[in-house]
Amino acid sequence: METMIRINMTQLTASSDPVDARYAALGGRGLNAAILTDEVPPTCDPLGPSNKLIFSSGILGGTTAPCSGRLSIGAKSPLTGTIKESNAGGTFAQKLMATGVKALVVEGKAENDAWYVAVITDGEAQLIDASKYRGMNNYQLSDALRADFGEDIGSASIGCAGERGYAASSIQVADMEGHPSRAAGRGGLGAVMGSKGLKAIVIKPGARQQTEYVDKKTFLENSRQYVKALKEHPFTGQGLPALGTPMLVEAMNGMGVLPTRNYKAGSFEHSSAISGEKIAELQGPRGGVMTHKCHSGCIIQCSQIYNDASGEYLTSGFEYETIGLVGANCGLDDIDVVASIDRACDDLGVDTMDTGCALAVAMEAGKAEFGNCNDALALVGEMVEGTPFGRILGNGAAATGKELGVTRVPVVKGQSMAAYDPRALKGTGITYATSPMGADHTAGNTVSCPGDPADKAGKIEDSRNCQIGFTLLDCLGLCLFAGVVMEDPANIQLLANMVGAKIGGEWDIDRLMGIAVNTLSLERRFNLEAGFTEKDDRLPDYFYTEPLEQTGHVFDLADEELRQVLTM
Repeated sequence: METMIRINMTQLTASSDPVDARYAALGGRGLNAAILTDEVPPTCDPLGPSNKLIFSSGILGGTTAPCSGRLSIGAKSPLTGTIKESNAGGTFAQKLMATGVKALVVEGKAENDAWYVAVITDGEAQLIDASKYRGMNNYQLSDALRADFGEDIGSASIGCAGERGYAASSIQVADMEGHPSRAAGRGGLGAVMGSKGLKAIVIKPGARQQTEYVDKKTFLENSRQYVKALKEHPFTGQGLPALGTPMLVEAMNGMGVLPTRNYKAGSFEHSSAISGEKIAELQGPRGGVMTHKCHSGCIIQCSQIYNDASGEYLTSGFEYETIGLVGANCGLDDIDVVASIDRACDDLGVDTMDTGCALAVAMEAGKAEFGNCNDALALVGEMVEGTPFGRILGNGAAATGKELGVTRVPVVKGQSMAAYDPRALKGTGITYATSPMGADHTAGNTVSCPGDPADKAGKIEDSRNCQIGFTLLDCLGLCLFAGVVMEDPANIQLLANMVGAKIGGEWDIDRLMGIAVNTLSLERRFNLEAGFTEKDDRLPDYFYTEPLEQTGHVFDLADEELRQVLTM
């Protein structure tokens, strides 16, 4: 029987109970949304005791479904003020489910500036004093936790950014090698974790709980068919395993959507120097790994291990979004420098995407020079050190722009955009504007939709469909790349069949998609009650009026058109 652990940081207690019947058919983002709307006042202080931090696996978590090890973390965001789901790979979700725990809810707030580590063993949790870990960043902390609790633990932790309450702070999840390189980066949920006095969560291996199926034979057959579809698709079967998400650098540059020098242009003249192909060229002689999985059961293996020039490990999970926003968006053409910043952000525990946009905003204000690697490293150094300006940068692009008087700040609801310029990729721009999460490509990226991406025709429907589809994947606990084959309805039915074989009942495509639609409705309701209105569902003004260099595109959807996407 799946259980839910509640940890009360005020009372310093932990309890474990069977999952409530009303949550039995939910998981991941959908479960988080249901608990948050049931239990968290939408107007609460995100860093106060009334906010709750939820760690959950998806409906298919713990099963043999391909790429089903994603972790959903939910709370009210200190960055956006909205409801927030931040998603990560790594081993945490699978190890949590192996103990029979579907979700972990952290509530309250530790008193007297005390810090704790939550240790989960055989489905039960206890809090231990974390004074010795205070002030550690994530790589040192990960080593210390494994030394104290064993090499085979799962962990989720915060660095000094979370301790300091940076609004763009992340929660870092360990990968299969123990590196804290998988970031639940969006929305500043590391600050929520820090506000509660929780430095880390450790899952110790114990007696493994067998996953329960209503019909295991049917589940396995549908899972095998889904694996086959993923392996036969050119993107998930060939492109991603070869180069990972950095393969998108040259593709997005060619489309004219790669943000360059604070979203002034959509193409970077030095794109080849920061491309997936360049990484592969460097990593061969250095002994790096280009095809790597962040958790067991991943058949796509889009990650990599990035070694420095001396052949030593530097970072992993080095993604297109980081390269686009720290690299091209800051004018940086040295991939080793971009990788070093990625490592620094993971270590400190701060979102690389909001950091990249904050750095570019600072460069626009004259605090550094576009393309100057030493300047960029110095600014990141301030974030690590915790200088007054470093703390501003750690609060994200919106806070940086406000402090420096910059109006060209690429954020929606306080969160920075991803590495896709919305003027030339209008469907994703619609998602940025209307998602309950703020600007977020994982809320519904339309980059793979057919047609001219810069033509607004049909893009409302594209964004709506992608938002529903991506939300479904978050609810199931699947990697977003596992959704590539959902372009074929037969593969969506395979997912429905797996859900039915796992939890019971008759599941068709409409019922399956209904999970996502209901989740989005709950999230929007939370935001409305938090004070958000339709006026918040739009892009910054300059995207409507400032033509994109090289192509002249502007974002030309009126507010009335954007509201159509909310009709589900």
